[in-house]
Amino acid sequence: MSTLLPCYVLLDLETTGATPTKDRITEIGLIRYENGVEVGRWNTLINPEVSIPAFIQRLTGITQDMVKHAPTFAQVCEILLQWLEKTVLCAHNVRFDYGFLKNEFKRIGVTFQKKLLCTVKLSRKLYPQHHSIVSMPLSKGFS
Repeated sequence: MSTLLPCYVLLDLETTGATPTKDRITEIGLIRYENGVEVGRWNTLINPEVSIPAFIQRLTGITQDMVKHAPTFAQVCEILLQWLEKTVLCAHNVRFDYGFLKNEFKRIGVTFQKKLLCTVKLSRKLYPQHHSIVSMPLSKGFS
């Protein structure tokens, strides 16, 4: 059996806002697949080291108290790099998540580059008749 992507990670981030150069990651969740088989899941809250706006707390359900004692991005970066090693990074609107990851790694002096697959673009190609349905953002979970 052959697969199109031998190794990929489905990734979802929660953040303090929408601007990767200004806002920070508050949660990382991922599922890793090798040869079409799920081989592991990992998730963690992240202390963004900045305040989480009230609007974002309501949207994501992640409060300042929840991240107060969570590890910082710098503290989990090595674990994250292991999960992402030799993978294609897949996400719904992948440029959003990728922008945040690139900026978080840049803050700690690490150059981060990955091959990407956007499930929004993929769904539009696979189901063009449902363009407006597949484009609707999800607010929680793997979006």
